[in-house]
Amino acid sequence: MKNQIAKITLFGLVAAALALTPTFSYAQDATNAPEAQTPIPKKHKVTPFHGKVDAVDASAQTLTVGTLTIAITSKTKISNTASGEPAVLSDITVGEFVSGAYKKSKDGTLQATTIHIGKKAAKTKKSTSADGSSTNAVPN
Repeated sequence: MKNQIAKITLFGLVAAALALTPTFSYAQDATNAPEAQTPIPKKHKVTPFHGKVDAVDASAQTLTVGTLTIAITSKTKISNTASGEPAVLSDITVGEFVSGAYKKSKDGTLQATTIHIGKKAAKTKKSTSADGSSTNAVPN
């Protein structure tokens, strides 16, 4: 009987010790908290455009392509596609093909980031020799 009472007392003490043992919650621990994430900066979205020039207004520094009226700023990069040389707004004529990209400003105007005057040259195929084989062919 003494042995059984000792076992029950010992079991009671172990149960009480386990019940009173503090539980750990790592979610509230500052060392395991996720780092404050820095917000990802918004990228200035640019929208491509292309088409024939309907109007050029040098005094307002604007260019109209289709239904888009695009403002030219000091940051706009204008280039001539045929020569690859830099160009200016006065180089653009009505009816000429242009392409480029613009972004919408806070006030709603479309500001050109790049303008390319003229179409790109057509890609040429690899040249072949007179016998019809490729220049990169290994002789048999």
